[in-house]
Amino acid sequence: QVQLVESGGGLVQPGESLRLSCAASGFTFSSYSMSWFHQAPGKERELVATIGTTGVSTNYASSVQGRFTISRDNAKNTLYLQMNSLKPEDTAVYTCSVFLAIRGRYWGQGTQVTVSS
Repeated sequence: QVQLVESGGGLVQPGESLRLSCAASGFTFSSYSMSWFHQAPGKERELVATIGTTGVSTNYASSVQGRFTISRDNAKNTLYLQMNSLKPEDTAVYTCSVFLAIRGRYWGQGTQVTVSS
């Protein structure tokens, strides 16, 4: 079965960095684009970044452009999100996701990122 397991969240101060990881299994990881979403308290889930199958093509929400970097290691079936210059407004649950066409969209359980002084 499809599994997406995030790790790397935590509590950091403004300006600091975190690197999130998402370990994927149950599908051919290298064949699918992958995405990171986040959901802040009281808000709807939002798309943060997407990466194509080879890692060359990436897209970011305007709020994280220039601060966050999405990447993938197809040999390790792992997706990453490097988050630099974190701001309090980045506080959210971060979730990785994959859309497997007719099988539908799958989500991880999420990892909490809290940015506070």
